[in-house]
Amino acid sequence: MMSAERGASTNTLSSYTRDLGRYGKHLSAINVGFETVSAAQIQSHLVTLGNAGLSAASQARHLSAIRQFHKFLFAEGIRNDDPCGTIDSPKLGRPLPKIMSMEDVDSLIGKAEEEARSAEGTNAAKLRQARLYVLIELIYATGLRVSELVSLPAAAARTSGRFLTVTGKGDRERIVPVSQMAKDAMSYYVGAKWGKNNAEGYLFPANSKSGHYARQAFARDLKDLAIRAGLQPSKVSPHVMRHAFASHLLQNGADLRSVQQLLGHADISTTQIYTHVLDERLRKLVEEHHPLMKDG
Repeated sequence: MMSAERGASTNTLSSYTRDLGRYGKHLSAINVGFETVSAAQIQSHLVTLGNAGLSAASQARHLSAIRQFHKFLFAEGIRNDDPCGTIDSPKLGRPLPKIMSMEDVDSLIGKAEEEARSAEGTNAAKLRQARLYVLIELIYATGLRVSELVSLPAAAARTSGRFLTVTGKGDRERIVPVSQMAKDAMSYYVGAKWGKNNAEGYLFPANSKSGHYARQAFARDLKDLAIRAGLQPSKVSPHVMRHAFASHLLQNGADLRSVQQLLGHADISTTQIYTHVLDERLRKLVEEHHPLMKDG
């Protein structure tokens, strides 16, 4: 149902499999079935997760999977009630996203380009440098989710315009602009990879189950690059680069609704984690332009 009816991504399906598997093991341990488990027993499972060291966010994700599962059982007539109806979600804080400065992003991209264009050694080594360079240019230019980025088709490099069509969560399509620098990086990579721009399949192919470069591998390579660029690797990740894309747009005058569309958020409340950037920009706007703020 999650795959066929809701179009859940591979990552979402994998998370549901893990979370419901752990839930099933807990019920087996207390000798209770899905058809008879009570709200109190589900709550006990959440307490067990907390005692095992899982964060409130991870507990909330587990509960979300369990809620969807019991809604499915109810809709299919396997149960005549939903035991999750009275269970409150764990209280979550609202941490601000990690943000990279524009200077740090420039340093990271500059280092990637320098290494790509001066790479020596085997063709495989040169290709790795070129791939990392285009990945960083693209994620900062488009704000793509890392799963969307690594699974781009090779046809993305053949676009003659300034936009890419991306299929995101829930199979929703959106249009994202691509800077000339990102297009140049793609052309450089394609030339190094295939020698001509008519490749098929994935833009970043790999010998993996998915057939494309793994998002975990990109995260690892990005942290290694951060070290070489003199940045703290703990503050650099593909998701932080996506945050930088959104935050820097807002800092330079973009509106929240446009950023929502570019990020592919279904609900603007998800995009509102970036309002602290808007708050700071509006504060500076008032300080600089309101007549009562002028000295004298």
